[in-house]
Amino acid sequence: MKMLRTARHVLSALVFSATASLVVPVIFNVMPAAVAASVAGLPDFTEIVEKAGPAVVNIRTTQLAKAEVAVGQPNDEEMQEFLRRFFGVPQNGAKPPALVPKGAKPGGKTQPEEVPRGVGSGFIISADGYIMTNAHVVDGASEVYVKLTDKREFKAKVIGADSRTDVALLKIEGTNLPRLTMGDSDKIKAGEWVLAIGSPFDLENTVTSGIISAKARDTGDYLPLIQTDVAVNPGNSGGPLINMRGEVVGINSQIYSRSGGFMGISFAVPIDEAMRVSEQLKATGRVTRGRIGVQIGEVTKDVAESLGLPKAQGAQVERVEADGPAAKAGVQAGDIILKFNGAVIEKANDLPRIVGNIKPGTRGVLTVWRKGASRDISMTITEMKADKPEKADEVPNSSAEPAKAAPVANALGLVVSDLPADKKKEVQGNSGVLVASVEGSAARAGLQVGDVIQQLNNTDVKDAKQFNAMVAKLDSKKMAAILVRRGESSQFVTLRPSN
Repeated sequence: MKMLRTARHVLSALVFSATASLVVPVIFNVMPAAVAASVAGLPDFTEIVEKAGPAVVNIRTTQLAKAEVAVGQPNDEEMQEFLRRFFGVPQNGAKPPALVPKGAKPGGKTQPEEVPRGVGSGFIISADGYIMTNAHVVDGASEVYVKLTDKREFKAKVIGADSRTDVALLKIEGTNLPRLTMGDSDKIKAGEWVLAIGSPFDLENTVTSGIISAKARDTGDYLPLIQTDVAVNPGNSGGPLINMRGEVVGINSQIYSRSGGFMGISFAVPIDEAMRVSEQLKATGRVTRGRIGVQIGEVTKDVAESLGLPKAQGAQVERVEADGPAAKAGVQAGDIILKFNGAVIEKANDLPRIVGNIKPGTRGVLTVWRKGASRDISMTITEMKADKPEKADEVPNSSAEPAKAAPVANALGLVVSDLPADKKKEVQGNSGVLVASVEGSAARAGLQVGDVIQQLNNTDVKDAKQFNAMVAKLDSKKMAAILVRRGESSQFVTLRPSN
């Protein structure tokens, strides 16, 4: 035991060679310099929390109870359970005694009252009381209450909320309030330390920390989000994501979870975009965005190669809205949008974000790829309207005229016919062929009877004879790109011809 205790304090060890009787001293540092430096360099958030904490607020919302329940005749399940627990259930099946509030008459109706709706977080961005939070924190609330760390509570006014970015701006009446400094979300880097302050599960001024996992995670929403591994839970929504300089770089907004709790992935709205939204909300109470009236999709590698594009980038135009800016300017289904006002479109989602930041009424220039060459198209941007539920595409009419030729599929697995007169009116340019039968690679790609094929490898399809002749000349070693219209949308589909 004495030897063991002594060994704990030994800073070196002796190693004996198996081939010699020499004793070779080998030094093992208990704590290498690199490790010591690493431990000493761990982030210390205390100073940041002391400065930023007072500007982070707890948000409590209420809403008016919508249901009016007849006094003395409770029909709410929770009320029924309350009555069963405290009054018992009569053996004869009769209803338990009715509870009639003081001053109410049996059979009358209760007045709507405020009931708790939810809790969230927010942070003060100006000394005169402007507060930023998530739109979903205040959505549907009849009243919003803000509580500071010094226990003062204010009734807040919702200046405006934008559901597309999940940003809301509130205002409380106060002066010389603590506020946070805004950072630059464009300059953040993956691996950078950040912390979150908020009210998870209504536990006020809770601090959690982690790193930025990705700076522009595309979740399919209107803007790319910051992904972190900071612990964010219900109630954290609307709180700040803060860097090591004490600056806000994001608003904690979403979590990825299968259980409802934190699972190591959380998302924040970049503060640069949030500030642009808040400035519009402050000025007008709403956010205006530009639009050009197209439905778009991603450009795959196969489509890019088939159309002669140097790489898979841009936004593929699947549908052009009638009488919209794009339609008036001459944009066509099948065009690949490569740039907007000189800004490169790497992914399809880049386009609505870039166009959305342009003031309606201004001119914009699209650079599109069409039939093997690029061209510029000028148009006037219009205002994006509020979201409306889209109608499901109708099933294409398969009762069109059958193909006159024998139903033998071509190398793409298609039997086609010339467009009937009623279909020509629907199709832009009156060109294309109608799919009458599908098999082989076309069936595996999802083509259906009633689809209209408008282009094959950058060439307009005029009629069935021309289309089949082009298919017969295709190289079976290369993918072919066909522009398919279904309903009101068009999309490129790549197929490999059979031998």
